[in-house]
Amino acid sequence: MAEDSVYDLIVIGAGPGGYVAAIRAAQLGMAVGIVDKSKSLGGTCLNIGCIPSKALLESSELYYRSLNHFQDHGIQAGSVKFDLNRIMERKRKVVEQLTKGVGTLLKGNGVEVFTGSARILPAEQDDAPVRRVEIVRPGTQKRQISTRRVLIATGSIPVELPPLPFDFKDVVSSTEALSFDRVPGKLTVIGAGAIGLELGSVWARLGCEVTVIELLPQIMPGWDLQVSRRMQHILKGQGLNLIVNTRVEELEKKKNRLRIRAAGVADNKELFFETDKILVSVGRKPFHEGVGLDENGIQWDRKTGFITVDKNYRTSVPAIYAVGDVVEGPMLAHKAEEEGVACVEGMAGIPAELNYDAIPGVIYTSPEVASVGQTEEQLKDAGHEYKRGVFPFRANGRALALGESEGFVKVLADKKTDRVLGVHILGPRASELISEAVTVMEFGGSAEDIARTVHAHPTLPEAVKEAALAVDGRSIHSL
Repeated sequence: MAEDSVYDLIVIGAGPGGYVAAIRAAQLGMAVGIVDKSKSLGGTCLNIGCIPSKALLESSELYYRSLNHFQDHGIQAGSVKFDLNRIMERKRKVVEQLTKGVGTLLKGNGVEVFTGSARILPAEQDDAPVRRVEIVRPGTQKRQISTRRVLIATGSIPVELPPLPFDFKDVVSSTEALSFDRVPGKLTVIGAGAIGLELGSVWARLGCEVTVIELLPQIMPGWDLQVSRRMQHILKGQGLNLIVNTRVEELEKKKNRLRIRAAGVADNKELFFETDKILVSVGRKPFHEGVGLDENGIQWDRKTGFITVDKNYRTSVPAIYAVGDVVEGPMLAHKAEEEGVACVEGMAGIPAELNYDAIPGVIYTSPEVASVGQTEEQLKDAGHEYKRGVFPFRANGRALALGESEGFVKVLADKKTDRVLGVHILGPRASELISEAVTVMEFGGSAEDIARTVHAHPTLPEAVKEAALAVDGRSIHSL
């Protein structure tokens, strides 16, 4: 576009929420520009989050299986070794392919990409028909562009613990833990959520002694308790040392060793952990520094950091919107994507709404864990009468043939209406299996709907069908 042209939409941030929103807006006929600090598009997810972690999980899982499970299939691999440099190079290539793909998609849809930091300039009045966005790139002059609307999609950053400030060498975030140049002798992970368990699994499979410390009484806080307890048993069997109900008090550095002083939440008993590296993975917080929230009078919660938006993702300033990790809700790439689509479709006058009760969550350990909807604990606390059906993967033919029969599927349904309220899966390919449950819940379906649907045999999804049958005590392949 010409220098003095006015865009219909400028998106700040090229992560999943931002670039998907930009593409959809362009499809709807808008003139769109997108600004990101990095030339490598895709945000945290593609560059230093979801994608690189899955690449490392896959490589480390193959190595672990070659050592521990190939013989079960009659495969004798001999002396198996891994090359960390090649593992990291493969990860880099996967990331590069996807980030380049985002650039191709944006260009192909006519979205103009700007590299630099973006700041929304204050307007004389909130309802000004045109806003100005300033783009700053180191070593170049500042540039201003005009737009009718702005969408903030700047994502999130790791939360830092006061006793364990990041030095990005010994005390690291997930970003650095994705790129260690050697396998640590000992790694202590603070936080037993998805990031901590996934990266802890990667390095444990490659020979590291991994200890995970969690403040709350269970790993995977917020997940179904039955799933959490079973997963804790499985991960311990894989060599992870899991310590729950424990808070970190202090870090001591002695020569080349790190020493963590912790204490039990219940009894205040002191515990000490010596380690080579510390990964702090206690959550993430919204990142919108420098965007210009206060200058423009955009309301945001000082405690949580979330930008305040209405049902259409409009901020307190009419022409400025926000989606993804900077607004309330689970910090998940797929949540950000769907918000981005709903937001720009709303701008175009297309009715759009996101069902937050049907957003799945996944932890890519081995076996995987996936969940959608409410847990048993949440239903009990709310006094909601429900039925449950559970089916073990050890009774599923496909799981047995794969040699991956650990875990189960749990279906929770309303006691009166049979409407599916939650589905929780611990087992092989859980990340893929959960989509059926999400679809059924999106359409307000029942356990009976799943139970009456023909599932191919032998397949893993049969376990979902059997769990749905079990809701009414009708499971065929388990007692």
